[in-house]
Amino acid sequence: MPTSDMNEPVLQIRGLEVGYGKHQILRGVDLEVSAREVVAVLGANGVGKTTLLNAISGFLKPSGGEIIFRGTRITGAAPHETFQQGIVQVSQSRDLFPDMTVEDNLRLGGAGASEPGDTDADLENVFASFPRLRERRRQHARTLSGGEQQMVAIGRAVMGRPRILMLDEPSGGLSPQLVGEIGAIGEGLKKNGATMLLVEQNIALARRLADRFLVLRDGRVADTISADAFANPNNDALKRIYL
Repeated sequence: MPTSDMNEPVLQIRGLEVGYGKHQILRGVDLEVSAREVVAVLGANGVGKTTLLNAISGFLKPSGGEIIFRGTRITGAAPHETFQQGIVQVSQSRDLFPDMTVEDNLRLGGAGASEPGDTDADLENVFASFPRLRERRRQHARTLSGGEQQMVAIGRAVMGRPRILMLDEPSGGLSPQLVGEIGAIGEGLKKNGATMLLVEQNIALARRLADRFLVLRDGRVADTISADAFANPNNDALKRIYL
């Protein structure tokens, strides 16, 4: 997975505004993600977390502000353009091709990757990180459990050689055991130098992965919390997020 120096800005967002018709969702969001950093976006339902990711990926057009990726302004770029630049998103719905095999779904992730590479070698690396998918490589995606489908979705994203990997609720609908497995996968990606932007309601998983936490409230960044502060049992961070 491509890496660069820590503290080098990979993603910068300034004054981002996004809405649906006359309904404003994001109201001047500012955030920054550095290389090799994992940032978790937290907040109650409906505050705009998924809207934020969709705007970065190009699925939604901002009405104001700007998005800068690796020094280039990409505000309003189409999804295929953001993907080619290395922005890869795993959505809540996973968006797999159900009647294709696990391996074919994974190989699709390597098509149009942001950097040229050896697809077979990348596939072997994914199988090393996701041993269960090696066992299921000839199965159709629709026959997999929810947790296995999530592994395919993340593995397919990794095949795209992302410069930033955006995960939208990776624990959604999974059992505690599978959430633990997804957490271990996330830790492996982080150890290998991945830059990630994570939207997650599962606080334990977010704490396990993130270096820094941004709190969205009323369409704005209401707070920034360090990992050390969030780990302090006496910190009132959870109250500030959800109350």
